[in-house]
Parts: sequence; structure tokens; C-alpha cells
Amino acid sequence: MTLKELSVGSSAIVTTVGGEGALRQHFLDMGVIPGAQVTLVKFAPMGDPMELRIHGYELTLRLADAEKIEIQPVSAQPAQKTAPAKAVADATAHPGLGEGGKYHVKADEHPVSEGTTLTFALAGNQNCGKTTLFNQLTGSSQHVGNFPGVTVDRKSGAIRGHADTEITDLPGIYSMSPYSSEEIVTRQFIIGEKPLGIINIVDATNIERNLYLTMQLMELDVPMVLALNMMDEMRGNGGSIRINEMEEMLGIPVVPISAAKNEGVDELVRHALHVAKYQERPGRTDFCDMNDHGGAVHRCLHGIMHLIEDHAKRADIPLRFAATKLVEGDARICELLCLTENEQEMIEHIIKQMEDERGLDRAAAIADMRFSFIEKLVDQTVIKPHESRERARSRRIDRFLTGKYTAIPAFIAIMGLIFFLTFNVIGAGLQTLLEIGIDQLTILTDKALTAAHVNQVLHSLIIDGIFNGVGSVLSFLPIIVVLFFFLSLLEDTGYMARVAFVMDKLLRKIGLSGRSIVPMLIGFGCTVPGVMASRTLPSERDRRMTIMLTPFMSCSAKLPIYGFFTAAFFPKHGGLVMIALYFGGIAVGILTALFAKAFRFRGEAVPFVMELPNYRMPGMKNVMQLLWEKAKDFLQRAFTVIFLATIIIWFLQNFSLQLNMVSDSQNSMLALVAGSIAPIFRPLGFGDWRISTALITGFMAKESVVSTLTILFGSSADLLTLLTPAAAASLLVFCLLYTPCVAAIASIKRELGIRWAFQTVVFQCVIAWVCACIVHAIAVLFL
Repeated sequence: MTLKELSVGSSAIVTTVGGEGALRQHFLDMGVIPGAQVTLVKFAPMGDPMELRIHGYELTLRLADAEKIEIQPVSAQPAQKTAPAKAVADATAHPGLGEGGKYHVKADEHPVSEGTTLTFALAGNQNCGKTTLFNQLTGSSQHVGNFPGVTVDRKSGAIRGHADTEITDLPGIYSMSPYSSEEIVTRQFIIGEKPLGIINIVDATNIERNLYLTMQLMELDVPMVLALNMMDEMRGNGGSIRINEMEEMLGIPVVPISAAKNEGVDELVRHALHVAKYQERPGRTDFCDMNDHGGAVHRCLHGIMHLIEDHAKRADIPLRFAATKLVEGDARICELLCLTENEQEMIEHIIKQMEDERGLDRAAAIADMRFSFIEKLVDQTVIKPHESRERARSRRIDRFLTGKYTAIPAFIAIMGLIFFLTFNVIGAGLQTLLEIGIDQLTILTDKALTAAHVNQVLHSLIIDGIFNGVGSVLSFLPIIVVLFFFLSLLEDTGYMARVAFVMDKLLRKIGLSGRSIVPMLIGFGCTVPGVMASRTLPSERDRRMTIMLTPFMSCSAKLPIYGFFTAAFFPKHGGLVMIALYFGGIAVGILTALFAKAFRFRGEAVPFVMELPNYRMPGMKNVMQLLWEKAKDFLQRAFTVIFLATIIIWFLQNFSLQLNMVSDSQNSMLALVAGSIAPIFRPLGFGDWRISTALITGFMAKESVVSTLTILFGSSADLLTLLTPAAAASLLVFCLLYTPCVAAIASIKRELGIRWAFQTVVFQCVIAWVCACIVHAIAVLFL
């Protein structure tokens, strides 16, 4: 019987894990190993993928992959180990640094030289609170999210109050056998850059899966502290952890914390500084049991360790870590060790003998060894809580948000409500207030300049260039902030992961996996972080395809364009036009994806293996930090890129080639440059040089389109006389689809190279021209 055949609510024991390569290793690292118990929670609304519960957390899996996993059904789930009251009462206080060196063995100390910067790697699973802890440690205003892989870049900072330290927040990783490109970033940093210490943060409410990475980090033999996060939730749900016993079994300091509440963080810092300064390495790196199944794994690992000892030393790779990776078949480590052909054959013989004795293949045997130790550790030190309030709440919410008949309508309703509140209620109201303020300030400044008899050129620059240009863009700040507010709520609550689960089967039809929905949803806020978020995708094919489609998701920087033309040409149908533009971009993206799947990205999307975190209330501090960052970024662009573009456009519009100020813009340098490309847009209904100019500046920053039009036309009334509603609709479609801004192109270049960036510019301009031409031809018949 395979996992695919398991019915909802039933449990089974995994007997065999099929498949091959990195995907199978990823299954094993996530705890899908022979002997593990799994429970089928539900299927996605479209029947695929499925949601499983294993090792205390939820995991998604496609039916095609579930078919490769053989199971043995069980009649009933074993009861959880409950907490004896005495065990909690007898728990002693966690020792500090001055208690006899019990957890800091002074005999093993090798202090670093004075003045050395203490470098730390902050490592842990996804959704364990790494970034929250990083913010507490450094005071950094970094975005905190609940979707796997939010931290797509390596970010560093000094620990507050300790200027001689540097801690790096690494992307979430489930094991040291990387599955995605961002997991490689974490591994390369820890192995290659050799931090003086590791702070391994673990979700105490999901400790079994989290400890799997802990054991691999300890094999690296780097000074390390274990931070048990979310201990407040653990205690609140009736559970407990015997910290002292866990420290003794692991041989490293263990500190209970709550990163969100800043509890225990100071103690964590003290322990981390101590182990890094005195280079106190883990008390154990060996987790194999010589009595387990006749000691097959134990003999295999220790035999390989003796064989490769000199190679590991030359390659500067920890011996135990190198041996386990060789058994798992890690090609990168094998290459670094530079083994001879004879040595490789001997190692292969040792592994084959272990597989025969153990009855499991090499990768499954290593994974089983680790989970066997974790099981012993948890049995002796963890008093498991009852079902957490967070889990019970998530299950109730999921009945509706991921229900068979309610999931997709709920998603459409949620996105529709967000757009309605943003463009018609909250955002629009705040925008009106800001516009009034800007207009009043412009009038006061104009009067002051006139009264002071300021030079006509300077007067025109300040009022027509700066105030009218930059001011028209600033008025859209409330809409952008409100949109990001709602998107951050979706991300921080954990709903984004559910959207990926619900949409996986639909996206697979266009050649992508459900995970691709998240970069594209982020693209509605800004294309740049959307492109960067694609690093969470384990497949290079999926990553390239997702990056190609993300610019079709209308970013918030285009909102000023939509708002400007909607107010001028379609004032009674503003919301409808906005929705049509957003869904139009999605539709073109889907058609592009189908074309790419057929001709450029042949093959199937990668398997959909993803953790579903519990729903959590978003921290207002984190949300406000994000909004401030976005507002600050918008204002910086408004007063740098847009300001510069405004000045340049004003200058080119008001001066001739002889640098004489002109009274008619048609005699300006700008008219000469833009006029040469204006005929290209004549079939679209807007072949005026001023509109061509605005589109050129839009490549620098989309917000510049509105400011440029305001400068060149002076008022929307002049624009109304030039364009028909059909031409306005065509122009809106062109702005929706043509090349993203230079910042987005730069991010695409960084991810995929200059050739892909150039192709993106050309391809999207061609698509935009064709679609705008079609819209104009249809609109002429009806408008």
C-alpha cells in the first residue's frame, strides 16, 4: 500500500521511501523515513497535493510523490507521553555562566586573541523565529514573515551592546544536504566562512524535526549554543523541557527563549559570547549507537573516518561531518576531499556492507540514526504538551481557508477586499487628504516665489518641475503603504503558505509549482523582492520561469499611473478598471507561461514539498517596520530617481539644443528625442511625443510616468483633449505590461545574468505593444 492510498484521518507507518536524488534526500531530511508515523490530514481543494502530519508538524506532498512511499496502516495512534506533575516540579533552574563551568568546560578553552571580531551564524529551520531573534539581537529593521524562505539574502549586524561582534541571519534550512539554492547559501557560509560560533534556534513546539539540523551543525565541531524558541507557547500548552538533562545529552549550552517577547535573549547572548570567545566546541559529535542493529552504522562511519582523516584535514572539513556526507552520497563533499579511485571503492564497499546489515539504503540509514537519537533525547528531556492552542486554531481556520469548496472563493474574496479597501476606501481617502496638503503647499510656495521676484527659470523649476512632478507621485504614497500593509498581514499570519497549497494543482497546468505563487504575489507589491523571493524554489527551471512571469504581476509603483488615468478617463468605474488591469496582467502571464512551457521550459514542475506553519497573529512591530521600510524606500526614490528624472525632463522640455529657454515645448530638446520614437505608438492611439517621453522615464521608475505627464501637459484637461478613452485604455495596458523599472531589471540581472535581463526588456515591450494594439482596436468599437 502506498501513501497515496491512505484515507483522510488515517495513520500509517512508513516502510519504504522510493524516488531518487535530491528529492528523496529531502524527504528523508524532513522526517519521512522508514518507521515514521504519518497521518493524512486532508487533500487540497483540487484533490492534489495532500497535507500530512509527521513528527508533530504539517507537510505537503503531491500524490505522484506519495505514490513512491510505501506504508503499513495502523489501527490507532499511540498516546502522547504526558507530563508527570513531579517532573515539572523537580525541574531545576537553568544554570548561569558562573556555576562551576559545568556547561563551559574550562579545560577545553582556547581563547581567541584580543580584538578579534566574534562572528556568529544564526541558523535554524524555516518558521522557527530566526529573523525575529535577529531583530532582537541587533535591533535591525528586517522584514519578518511566516512563509518558508522569507530571508532570501544573508544579512548581518552587530549584537546590541557588543560592537566587536557580527551575527549573520541565514536562510532557513532543514538539513546540511541542500535542496534549494538558498539552502546552499547557508551551508556555504557555515562550512566556507567558518564563523567562530553558531546560534542554532529551534522551535520548542516542534522540537523533533528541528533537532535534525542541530545534530548536523554539531558535527561541524563549531562552538555552538542551542536556543529553544517559543518556550512561552510550550509552557502555555502544558509542556516542558528539562534543560539541564538536554544539555548533558547534547554537550552544548541550551537556553530557553521567546524571541517574540524578548525573554531569555540576554542569557543567550552571554552564553554565545562565551563559547565563541573561548572556542568551546560541542561535547559530542558522534550520535551513532554501537548497539543499534548490531552497530552497522557505527562501524561504517568510524571506518570511513579513519580512511579519510588526512583528506578531511587537508580540505579543512570536520571529519565526522565529512564521513556522514560521504555515506549520504554528497557529491560536493566527495569532490572537496579529493579521494583516490581506490579509496572511493573501499568506501563504497564499507557502505554496501552497512546497507546489507542494516536493511536500509545509505541515506535512509543515516537519517534513521539521527532520528533514533532525537527520539531518545526527546523521551528523556521533553514533556510533550497537549495540542497547542495555535494548532487547534489553525485547524479551525483551515477548514474554511483551505476547504474543498471555500478555499478559492475565499482567496478571491480576500484579494478583492484588499484591492477595494486600498483603492476605494482607506487608501483613496488618505490620498485625497495628502493631495489637498500638497496643493496647498504648492500654492503657498508659488505665492512666496512670486512675491520674492525669483528668476523665472528657477520659479518654473520649483513649481512646474519639483512640486508638480514629485508632488503628483507623493500623493500615491498612502495607496502603496496600505497595499503593503495587507500583503504583510497575509504573509505574517501564514496564509501565503496556504495559498501555495491551494493553488499548486492550478499552477502545475502552466508548468509551475504552488510555491511560485508567493514570489508572484509579492510581485504585486514590488517586482524586486518578488524576483529575490524566487530563490526559495528548489528547481532552476521553476525559478527562471517564475522570474519571467513576476513582472506581469502589476507592482504597486504602477498605481500612480492607474490612478491618474482612471480618475481622468474612467472616474465612475475606477475599481472595475483597477481589477481588470490586475487580472489582465495575470491572464497575460498565464498565456506567456503556457507558451514558455511548450517551447522553452519543457518538462514538469518540481515536487511540491513544503511545511505549513501554524497561523500566528502578526506582530504589529514587525508590520510597522515593514511599512516604514516601504514608505522610506518610496520617499527615497521620489527624492532621488524621480526627482532627478523630473529635473532632467523639465530641463529638456524647457530648453532647445542651443540651451535657450523655449516658450513652446514642441521646440525643445525633449520633443526632438521623443518625437523620433513616437510613430511606434501611433497604431496604439497615443503617438504624441510627450507620452513617449513619459514612457521612457517610466523605465527609470514607474512613478515617473505621472510626474512627466504632469510637467509636459500642465493639467489633465490638456491630456483629455489629446487622448480618447480608447487610447487611454490602450496606454494603460501598455504601462501594465511593458518593461519593469531599472531596479527590477537589475535584480533579474543579478539572479539570471545580463542576457536574461535584456531579453526580459525586449520581450515585455513586444508583448505590451501587441496587447495594447489589440485593446485599442476593440475599444474603438465600444468607447
